Amino acid sequence: MTRSELLDELRPLVKARRWKEIQSRVSEWPAAELADLLMEAESLNRILLFRAFPRELASEVFSELSGEARNRLLKDLTDEETKAIIREMEPDDRTQMLEELPGEVVQRLLNFLSGEELREARALLGYPEDSVGRLMTPDYVMVRPEWTVGRALEHVRDREGDYETVNVVYVVGREGVLKDAIGLRRLLMADEESRIETLVRGPLITLRAGDDQEDAVRAMQRYDLAVLPVVNDKGMLLGIITADDVLDVVEEETTEDFHKMAPVGLMKSSLLEAGIYMLWRARVGWLLVLVFMNIFSGAGIAYFEDTLAATIALAFFLPLLIDSGGNAGSQAATLMVRSLATGEIKLRNWLQLVGKEIFVSTLLGVTMAAGVMAIASFRAPEIIPVVGITMVLVVTVGSLIGTALPFLLTRLKLDPATASAPLITSLADIVGVLIYFSVARMVLGI
Repeated sequence: MTRSELLDELRPLVKARRWKEIQSRVSEWPAAELADLLMEAESLNRILLFRAFPRELASEVFSELSGEARNRLLKDLTDEETKAIIREMEPDDRTQMLEELPGEVVQRLLNFLSGEELREARALLGYPEDSVGRLMTPDYVMVRPEWTVGRALEHVRDREGDYETVNVVYVVGREGVLKDAIGLRRLLMADEESRIETLVRGPLITLRAGDDQEDAVRAMQRYDLAVLPVVNDKGMLLGIITADDVLDVVEEETTEDFHKMAPVGLMKSSLLEAGIYMLWRARVGWLLVLVFMNIFSGAGIAYFEDTLAATIALAFFLPLLIDSGGNAGSQAATLMVRSLATGEIKLRNWLQLVGKEIFVSTLLGVTMAAGVMAIASFRAPEIIPVVGITMVLVVTVGSLIGTALPFLLTRLKLDPATASAPLITSLADIVGVLIYFSVARMVLGI
């Protein structure tokens, strides 16, 4: 059954107020699918359907909603319903929700938490934005080194529902220092009379609460882990990060990089939920910047107006040559930005990569020059050397701009994704105009 078919079945049940049947229909569906189903439902049916969900399922569904959808739903729920949902949520999901909502809504929700939950929420929100501390949850399985394996397994069974995951058990000494992380499978296979300390190995992969969230992404990818412990400067265990939280970071960071490469400003809601003003504000800034940058291209053409008037055939090849430099620069920038983001290359590699790009871009320029010279042989044979030399130079220079700019931005502690395709293209256009007409003057003697 598809989600749309399920929604069609639920509509008459909502109208007839048959809540038990609704619960039985949705109980086996994943929370993420039900979150999408709610967004497809009409406004009245949406809140009635949500109220029909069992409490634990409702909390999971609420965690899967986007920030804007959560905010809308909260306006329709009573205080008691809201209190039940947020107290049922996992601490890391609750933190993510609170940081996305308006300040007045956050304050209202914090008032619904118990003393322990409130201290927990404030502690997690106290970490820097986009830090590992914002992602972690304090709900992990902790055992002592002196315990037997049998006692540790009994501890897991007694409180299995209280933990984010039981796949990994953390060995913590009396002083709170993390000793090791033991997979549940290894624990199950061990002799129940053995002490936990005999299973301790090492070294252990850990994160600090102040680390950037992207460090968690890289660590999980590099070491192929589904859970990572978070410790303080003294090695004391503060919490854990699970793969589902890291996947959310990957999606968020990838979306942000795509927006910067467009370039588009930061958007805190989905394209479907964003209002007209938000979309206008996200796009207008960079477009205005690029408009003013392109004035320099126009000024360059105006400066060489006499050259263009003397050989009108130069106008035919102007867009072709200038676009080639911008396209080559965009290619180079995309490769550099992605490699910097994945950690494949470091800032210290810039000279090596720039040197390599000189050879690669020259080869590309010569190849493309052969094509454009063939076209010129039919269109305007007198400017064959002009377009050939220009093509080599603009492709080489454009590629070098695209290669060097991400490194420069990284050196200045800025996001290299800001070296967006339109920015590279505009810079390459300005330089390309100057190169083209300068070459034309020298070769043609104008």
